[in-house]
Amino acid sequence: MTQHPPPKVLISGAGLGGLLLAIILERACIPYHVFERASSVKPLGAALGLNANILPVFEQLGLLDELQKIAFPCVDLELRHEDLRSIGSIDISGFKEKAGYHTYIFHRPDLYDVLLSQIPSKNISFNKKLVSFEQDKDGVTIHTSDNETYKGDILVGADGAYSAVRRSLYEQMQKTDELPASDLEVFKVGYICMVGTTNPLDPEKYPVLKDTRCHFTTIIGEDRPHTWLTCSLPGNRISFIVAEQLDEKTAQEVAFRNSEWTPESNEKMISEVRNFAFKHARSRAEAKGEVLVLGDLIDQTRPELISKVFLEEKLFETWHHGRTVLIGDACHKMQPSAGQGAVNAMEDAVILANCLYDISGGKEPVTTERIAEAFRDYREQRYPHAKFQVENSKGMAKLLNGQTWTERLVRTVVYNLPTWLVSQKYLKQAGYRPQIMFLPTVPEPDDLEIYPQKPSKRYQEELAAKGQRFQRLKAKRMSVEYRID
Repeated sequence: MTQHPPPKVLISGAGLGGLLLAIILERACIPYHVFERASSVKPLGAALGLNANILPVFEQLGLLDELQKIAFPCVDLELRHEDLRSIGSIDISGFKEKAGYHTYIFHRPDLYDVLLSQIPSKNISFNKKLVSFEQDKDGVTIHTSDNETYKGDILVGADGAYSAVRRSLYEQMQKTDELPASDLEVFKVGYICMVGTTNPLDPEKYPVLKDTRCHFTTIIGEDRPHTWLTCSLPGNRISFIVAEQLDEKTAQEVAFRNSEWTPESNEKMISEVRNFAFKHARSRAEAKGEVLVLGDLIDQTRPELISKVFLEEKLFETWHHGRTVLIGDACHKMQPSAGQGAVNAMEDAVILANCLYDISGGKEPVTTERIAEAFRDYREQRYPHAKFQVENSKGMAKLLNGQTWTERLVRTVVYNLPTWLVSQKYLKQAGYRPQIMFLPTVPEPDDLEIYPQKPSKRYQEELAAKGQRFQRLKAKRMSVEYRID
């Protein structure tokens, strides 16, 4: 019997979604290459959190221990007025018992290093900015800014909100009148955000750093459109985020600008927020009656590592066409307030890899039609949840950053709900936890209802040939339903 080769996958973008996809393809023995436009890893961005929605995949890959080495488990979420009076707090320390995992908080570049270490250097190229591509029934060809050309069978656009792959794909589809008008609409912008992570600090001045658990503190500005939060990280560091709610006119003006996690002229915003007070457990300064301000953290952060970004959102309808497919921010840009942007990019990677695995068994050639079928399957599995999380993230942004009296009222109510009620809502969302369906699955907690996941037909056939049977170790299943409660 003729053995047909698996498709070669070209991945544009070495973000978290692109790297995780590469790692899973490596395990699936599907050839791939990652093209990253930057010349090296840039240590930008603030704290990032991963939870039960994606941590089973890290456990499947044997990377959970590596993640835990660079992270703190988050135990509480505290909310305060600008004068540091408490609004309320949410205790999440007990969620692990029912969800199976803590929410782990870490510095984004630290996770990047963990993922990058899993990819052979021959399979990733830096300084490779995609400028265009063509696709036909025989394959896909990409062109990079250094006048090089590369060929493959599948192109994955994992290159962020301002995806070059998406831009080129949509231009091609416009010519044949195949693109929905909504996909050409600009991003919706509601906030501008400044982020940074300090150099190692003195634990005597900031005793919270002596704790091996992450404490999240959010402060709501009074008579100002600002919200700022801080959280402790391994390595005696504190991450800070300042969000400014934009008025409608300003939001419309910035909606037409490209937005990326890069350093820029931050001086104006730094001067505006420098004297904002913050509370991070009890510090030596607070014990003396002094007030800690964001300027204390900014002065302990390298200027080139403070970045500013417009917080945007958009759910695209077109995720694939021909041999090209999008993942992550390239097809669903979310507000970061719910901590779901990176999580959903990685969930995309998991489901897409599962779909590619099923068409790569070698019994049949990987035709354009079979690739399109796999892409449709991927979108059908992921679109409803991505849509839910775009809306959920929008709601969380209003909860944490909104300045109207109704938003302030809702905020006070939510942060004073009974722990059991908060836990109930969290556990419902924790039930969405896709796994790699061609690797042994991680057992699920007994009392957690899990959203159903499509099994791998190829993997089931491979197990049957060995006299084995696939079983995801969980009895309870919940029906698929997405709504904002």
